[in-house]
Amino acid sequence: MDLFDLSGKTAVVIGGSSTLGGVMAEALAAYGAKIALTGRKAENAEPVRQRIESAGGQARSYAIEATSKADLELLLQEVTSWSGGVDILLNCPGVNSAKPFFDIEEEDWDKIMDVNAKSVMIACQVFGKYMVERGRGGSIINLSSVSSTLPLSRVFTYSASKAAVNNMTQFLAREFAPARVRVNAIIPGFFPAVQNRAILSEERVASIMGHTPLGRFGDPSELQGAVVYLASERASGFVTGSLLRVDGGFGSMTI
Repeated sequence: MDLFDLSGKTAVVIGGSSTLGGVMAEALAAYGAKIALTGRKAENAEPVRQRIESAGGQARSYAIEATSKADLELLLQEVTSWSGGVDILLNCPGVNSAKPFFDIEEEDWDKIMDVNAKSVMIACQVFGKYMVERGRGGSIINLSSVSSTLPLSRVFTYSASKAAVNNMTQFLAREFAPARVRVNAIIPGFFPAVQNRAILSEERVASIMGHTPLGRFGDPSELQGAVVYLASERASGFVTGSLLRVDGGFGSMTI
């Protein structure tokens, strides 16, 4: 028995055009899942789709606004028409802003909360309802952050949005459990990507390394095992409401 076989499953990856979302999507495809990738523009996810198909997998790209319920409902219709169903939802849209607290404007707050938290709520409504009503179980995986549990400087709104993701994850794990729909989150540590390069000054990097027992940044590929594990009902069928850290020990440090 292959604990991680995802053959016959379909995964929707919201934010599949991002660095981390794309790498995790490739892992799900490598274990047999069909992949529906999303981005604000379909072409943004094309490089990921091409890599998946070059490796023998099946994938399609869709242009959606992650904060639009209408877009997500249309996406559900299009993906089920293509693949016959949706079994896995991976929520990993994300935006950040590095501003001191007193410089945060309402527009900054609204944008970050909309993309990072509201989009997760809406996606869980649309796809969670589908999974619950279908009655065949499912796996929802939300991408959180180490800043969701520890106060990190200069990322106040981002941290608040990711704390909301943790709360939603555990709330919905309880709500969806009777239908065997599992809801978990991955808490990644520091994985250099387009989104966070602006705040990785030399001083900040030194601080991060001093707080990471493994003493290095993570490589995006090191998230692949976590996402496949949580996607597979055979491997993690009794796991729901968990916040799985992949952070090099960052969350274990105090002084």
